[in-house]
Amino acid sequence: MAASDPARHTPQKSSPAVWENVPPRNPNFIGRRELLAELAHRLTDSRSPTAVLPEAMYGLGGIGKSQLAIEYVYNHQADYDLVCWISSERTSGIVNTLSHLAGRLGVGESGDAASTVAQALDALRRGVPYTRWLLVFDNAENAQSLAPFLPNARHGAVLITSRNPQWEDIAGCIEVNVFERSESIALLNKRGPALTPEDADLLAEALGDLPLAVEQAAAWRAQTGMTVQEYLRLFDEKRSDLLFEGAPNLYQESVATAWNVSLDRIEQTNPEALHLLQVCAYLAPEPIPRSLFSGAHRGVITQELDAALADPMRLGRAIREIKRFSLARIDPRNNSLLMHRLVQLVLLQRMTPREQEQMRLGAQSLLASADPRDPESNAQWYRYSELYPHVVASDAIHSADPWVRDLVHNTAKYLQRFGDHDSALEFTREAHTAATELFGAEDEKTLLLAFWLGWILFSMGRYAEAAEINRETLDGHERAERPGPTRAAGADENHLDAIGAVAADLRVKGEFAQALELSRRVFETATEAFGEDDACTLNAAHNLGVALRLVGRFQEAYDLDRTTWELKQTLLGAEHEQTLLTRVGLTIDERELGLYQHARNRQEEVVSQYLRHLREDNAAVLHARRVLAVARRKAGDHEAALELSEQVLAVMEERFGQTHPDTIAATLGLSVDLRYTGRLDRARELAEASYDHYRRIFGDHHPHTVSAQANLAITSRMDDQCDTAHALDRAAHATLVDNLGERHPLTMVVATNLASDLAALGRHADALALGTRTLALSAEVLGEAHPSTLSLAANQALDLAALGREEEGERLHDQVLGEMRGRLGPDHPATTALGERERANCFIDPLPL
Repeated sequence: MAASDPARHTPQKSSPAVWENVPPRNPNFIGRRELLAELAHRLTDSRSPTAVLPEAMYGLGGIGKSQLAIEYVYNHQADYDLVCWISSERTSGIVNTLSHLAGRLGVGESGDAASTVAQALDALRRGVPYTRWLLVFDNAENAQSLAPFLPNARHGAVLITSRNPQWEDIAGCIEVNVFERSESIALLNKRGPALTPEDADLLAEALGDLPLAVEQAAAWRAQTGMTVQEYLRLFDEKRSDLLFEGAPNLYQESVATAWNVSLDRIEQTNPEALHLLQVCAYLAPEPIPRSLFSGAHRGVITQELDAALADPMRLGRAIREIKRFSLARIDPRNNSLLMHRLVQLVLLQRMTPREQEQMRLGAQSLLASADPRDPESNAQWYRYSELYPHVVASDAIHSADPWVRDLVHNTAKYLQRFGDHDSALEFTREAHTAATELFGAEDEKTLLLAFWLGWILFSMGRYAEAAEINRETLDGHERAERPGPTRAAGADENHLDAIGAVAADLRVKGEFAQALELSRRVFETATEAFGEDDACTLNAAHNLGVALRLVGRFQEAYDLDRTTWELKQTLLGAEHEQTLLTRVGLTIDERELGLYQHARNRQEEVVSQYLRHLREDNAAVLHARRVLAVARRKAGDHEAALELSEQVLAVMEERFGQTHPDTIAATLGLSVDLRYTGRLDRARELAEASYDHYRRIFGDHHPHTVSAQANLAITSRMDDQCDTAHALDRAAHATLVDNLGERHPLTMVVATNLASDLAALGRHADALALGTRTLALSAEVLGEAHPSTLSLAANQALDLAALGREEEGERLHDQVLGEMRGRLGPDHPATTALGERERANCFIDPLPL
């Protein structure tokens, strides 16, 4: 509804630099001058040094809230450098739009959605690069769901439209009511033949002054030239015929009646246009890409609509007819249609049950035909973001059609890969429940969604929930095992994925040996069934490498990871994300094998490769950078390690929170870097925080918890709290011996530190005995030239000297010093510390699970 207002035709001084997603201006906007003035006063005149509250316009559906917001935006575009319109009925729409806006704010879009949105909001909050910005959250559901996406800044402005009046806790509120009678009459006269004051008043009264109904009646008269008396006769007939059960108010009834008059006409003159509208009634009241109707579709909807979908000219005429009668808005900017929810409701009410089923299936068929079928590729994420609200609205999760089931699964994968974890969890959980009801818990379609639901929960750090559903999923596969005619039992790819998910759950529980057994089973079965270069086999190989590292079999892990990495380079390319992920694992293998400088050099290259394609705050990049920080420290570059660790932890805390396992690992790594660079107070603080967080997540006996405990013990000893250090290490060592065995590298590291505690307490004989036993084990498991073995030997030399065996200790010291110089170089801090006869400490960096 557009104004006959001289101000709106005045050329603007300038246009915003960023004009994101704003709908076209309505050329038929009328009146609303007081509301526009009030809105302008609140949004442009109330700026202050403190955060400015958003303004929320609320009112009934069809009352004109969105049109009022659009008109405000166009009238005041010169007041802003950035304007972004955000469809806000679903969280996914907000996340998607803010993710795209990030690029216009100088924030890259290569990270996942959660990180990108956080960075975009931070840029708005800081006013960089724009201080004069306006966000319009259109059709927001409630304050609770919208609050996380409000910048809360002293810069810029936020406008909200909603049917919900409950916004006073976070926003100023403006109620939007029906037209003044003069506004209704002005719009009726703006389109079509002029009316007498009496006729205009009669028509406006019948329409209840509801803007959407008045606009519809004006469009009808403009197209037909019908007299008011004849229109009112039709209007009364449709009102008496209306099957509008449970209509909440007279406003909706007037809208329904007005539209039914137009729909009757279009049904007679252009049935394919009506059928197109009926299909759209099962899509979301959000932009519907016209390309949805332009591609080949599977199945049959109606004879007339199928013919129009196959003929661009006929389809164009149908869409033009819809536009003529204002039954949907056409946005030429993005070539989309937008239908008001009340129009959809009217269409649904006038269809028979058979027609409803026919059109719902038709909508689902069109969506399935538009599926890019590649949710892993970020190049397709924008297309999926267009389809997602319509997938939900069409009730695709309850479809039994195989192509629609594929679309549902791909949508779940897209949401998780895109990084909208909350939407991914909600959608996948609902899809899984629907599949269980439709097909049963052990059907492969249900189990596929169950696996993905488990993975989403796992990636969110909700391990107990993930483990429960993963176990149920595997049990379902075991009960319903369906080997093919040429396939061995258990060789179904989805079955193998389910086994791998349970293996991951076992790793989280600290049951590394059992996890290794399952991971090896998956790898061997996949290799036999699919070959070594199949995607399923390569994924299994990567996971087996993880499992081998966790049990301390680093050489085996290295050999397997090397082969996997080379295969992935050939099949996927050197800089594919999956290739780089395995290369990071290979770096960890090299590091644990004692090849510190080599591991550091290779990991510098890997991070550079990642950053050519992804942002620094991408989850995979953060993992790679954290591994690089450890590699730098191990290679002796403590200051560079500290700098990188600080950067990584800051981003992880913002992205994941302080209690996410990846953040805890980064915190623990930083505490070690701080210790090596002499910042003991903060090192202790972070070590204690890491230990406490691990205990809460994994329990007291998980190897990660024990690793943090051992690191805290070293810091305690450095603070001259030797009794505390000894107690911590003694408990840690006993736990690891029980759970992993005395030959596990973690156990030997803690034994090394425990011996140092004994030495600090003056118990040199006990220290020598424990160190000697551990040295023999380390030489056998890791090799005599491994830095950990050399550190044990260096400490043994100090214990010998302390016990009066100076000559023997000196010989051993000189021998170890020479070997350490050859292994790490003469300038490595471990070498120089050995030269100064300082006792070696062995910090632990928990391995990825």
